[in-house]
Amino acid sequence: MVGAVVVRHGEILGEGYHARLGGPHAEVVALAAAAQRGGSRGATVYVTLEPCGHHGRTPPCAEALIEAGVARVVACHGDPNPAVAGQGFERLRAAGIAVESGLLVEEAVRLNLPFLVFHALGRPLVTLKWAMSLDGRIATVDGESQWISSEEGRRWSLGLREEHAAILVGVGTALADDPSLNRRLGWAEAPPEAFSRVILDRRLRLPPTARLLTLPGPVLVYAEEALANNPAALRAAGAEVVLLPRVDPAAVLADLHRRGVQSVLVEGGGGIHGAFVEAGLFDRVAVDCAPRLLGGESALGPVGGQGIGALAAAPRLEGLSAKECGPDIILRGLRQGCLQDLCKSVAE
Repeated sequence: MVGAVVVRHGEILGEGYHARLGGPHAEVVALAAAAQRGGSRGATVYVTLEPCGHHGRTPPCAEALIEAGVARVVACHGDPNPAVAGQGFERLRAAGIAVESGLLVEEAVRLNLPFLVFHALGRPLVTLKWAMSLDGRIATVDGESQWISSEEGRRWSLGLREEHAAILVGVGTALADDPSLNRRLGWAEAPPEAFSRVILDRRLRLPPTARLLTLPGPVLVYAEEALANNPAALRAAGAEVVLLPRVDPAAVLADLHRRGVQSVLVEGGGGIHGAFVEAGLFDRVAVDCAPRLLGGESALGPVGGQGIGALAAAPRLEGLSAKECGPDIILRGLRQGCLQDLCKSVAE
């Protein structure tokens, strides 16, 4: 998500943004608009991300800026993509164009969290999502969980799937709910094969008859080499079984990164959420809090695992927001330090 503005003598000559994958980049759109008002020679171009200097789906923006005769480029931050990684800035400077960066870095980083986490931190962005009662339960004492959230809350949850490249659950959730885990709103332009459904299943307990295997799109089942039981059956049903020495968040995210998956929506259950929290491998939390009181000491909470012994060691969230969604409240926040880490990594 990139925007650009062409300015000369305090007058905006052209604006542009990257509207879709494979479409013209923001700089090219802005330069084309400026061409209708006398061109961009001697102008300053403000852009939210370092202009690319390589041929990808589109020609390099650095060359377009040079050809347009701009005098100065001000970018919010560099592009950590190895295909760019400073090359755009270098190409501009070599052509005699003044280059500055570091303006509104945090605001620009927020625009492209999945892209930046993927390239700067070497893993997909991870969003932990759950629906819970007001007293922090994700199921009743009898295990009933459908539906804690309202109809409006469930639509919000489906919207999150449209924003991510993959959804991930543990096999316990898959066995209990037999979910489809697919996109249903039609917001994303990408075809079903661009959205991966991921199951963490150390012993391969997922049955070949699971509903998610009857729908289009890739299904990745992560199992442990020493524990996997009959991977051939799941493979015959259409799943890709990935055998790892150990199924943990770090190993799974490393494999997803290798596959080019930029963002993962982790929908639980509690044990899976706990594993990601304990590993420190999450970036955002999104919670649907329903106005119900379930009670029960044995009722499950949203984050399991070993838990935190000392309050000082507990991960914190920042930028916490709350909004109404039907009768529910949606809570969202970032892992403390997430933005700071990214801002440092993309500084020129």
